[in-house]
Amino acid sequence: MATLVTGGTGFVGANIVRDLARNGHQVVSFDINGPDQLLENFIGESSSQVTFVQGDIVDRASVERLGNEHQIGKIVHAAVYTVNREALETERSRDVIAINIEGTANLLELARTQQVSRFVYVSSGAAYGSALPGDQTLNEETPPAPQNLYGITKFASEMITRRYGELHGISTASVRLSTPYGPMERVTGHRAVMSVFYDWTGRAARGESITAEDMDQGRDYTYVADIADGIRTVLDAPSLSHGLYNITAGTWVTFQEILDSLVELYPATQVVTPAAAPAKTVGVGYSRGPLSGHRLFDDLGWTPKYDLKAGLADYIQWRKDANFLE
Repeated sequence: MATLVTGGTGFVGANIVRDLARNGHQVVSFDINGPDQLLENFIGESSSQVTFVQGDIVDRASVERLGNEHQIGKIVHAAVYTVNREALETERSRDVIAINIEGTANLLELARTQQVSRFVYVSSGAAYGSALPGDQTLNEETPPAPQNLYGITKFASEMITRRYGELHGISTASVRLSTPYGPMERVTGHRAVMSVFYDWTGRAARGESITAEDMDQGRDYTYVADIADGIRTVLDAPSLSHGLYNITAGTWVTFQEILDSLVELYPATQVVTPAAAPAKTVGVGYSRGPLSGHRLFDDLGWTPKYDLKAGLADYIQWRKDANFLE
């Protein structure tokens, strides 16, 4: 039996595919984009475990064909339209809803017809919105308050996933991810805004300067290899005590901490400090506090393997090895 991963050629999806393949899963990756050379190199020696299928999750016929052509035992639904800028949200509102809601419904129907043993929906900390001030930790019992279409569609898909499982006897779980960083982050048709890790490691690798601004800002960044490992832990658990888990390193990381670690690893990094930078108020720009990972630890014993320095070092090494300087 195969494990289906939607969005398998994207940033988080590619890491999920590689992690599953390395840990004994036969993987079917379903994505509107086919694999490029960067992804094929990333999968590497595990490629024999992976079958890439191109198709659109909004196209019901394409999704149904997956069930006819492959024996699917588990599903990780990670395909998504990631929108974190209001201008793009305004321009592509209908697409966000179609991909993030209708696509989820199509995959759940496939799970029903295949009677899969586990369906994991990959959600986001965006479902919390700014439910609490930025200095408070968010756990799975915090009432969600999403404020944009991305967060709203994520939370709606969680609820649809839970109810579909109840109605049709499918073991389901949703996982809310904190902000990922690491290998395979790149511009795609459904992901256009890159992280500060992507920007700064690229600049350092190309010998370009980094402008040190807004350094008190940050997020609860989590290395993407840990995220993939956490998803597999939920996917393969014999039983689940809850239907919702945060996957997170659980700590707040500021831009200053990221830059300090980068300079330590890349001593030649050029840092430019604006001569007349306006004063910043701590907390400005924080959309939410860090997620709590206690539930996943308590239920399944999962903890992240990478702290900031280890994750950044591994990411930089991958960029060097892959000659990925974009």
